[in-house]
Amino acid sequence: MSISVRYLTHPQVCIEPLKNVRQWSLSPVGIARVSALAATLGPLTQTHRVISSGETKALETAAPLARALGVKLEVCSLMHEHDRSATGFLPPEEFEKVANEFFAKPSKSARGWERADDAQWRIVSLMNALLEGSQDGDVLIVGHGGVGTLLYCALSGINIDRHFDQGLRGGGCWFQFDLKTRMPHRGWQPMETLMIGS
Repeated sequence: MSISVRYLTHPQVCIEPLKNVRQWSLSPVGIARVSALAATLGPLTQTHRVISSGETKALETAAPLARALGVKLEVCSLMHEHDRSATGFLPPEEFEKVANEFFAKPSKSARGWERADDAQWRIVSLMNALLEGSQDGDVLIVGHGGVGTLLYCALSGINIDRHFDQGLRGGGCWFQFDLKTRMPHRGWQPMETLMIGS
């Protein structure tokens, strides 16, 4: 039996500059998107495990889906987004510049951020540990765009490049790979495509 692993990023959030980014919550738009997916699970009905980052926005995405699927939510705190605490909140234009540097120079720290090479090693190691052994069905992993892109690049055997990120969609995107081959089937897609099949 072929088992699929899907990596889903949280959708839109409420930007709160004075709050730790790991504690940001989903926006009304993000909540609505998650609710719609939870109501129409599509191919997710074959999911036997839901694993989430410990960040608030990821938990708020994963919890409704786990409830709809009737499975226990597993939380992995080390699945957090790449560490950007060195700069704190950055205005969108400045954030994009630093993010470009993060991906363009993966072996160097962009203004104190966790290096992309280190974040990639972390997320790949976690995926290997979480997916070790046999699985009873499909697996849904709920996380973040930055480390998700790093994971996608590693699984695809390509160099780290922001060209392969989820784009300026506000999050709520996914990609899928086979448990055995660990090769992504295609690039990022909006979460709404899960409602009509993969």
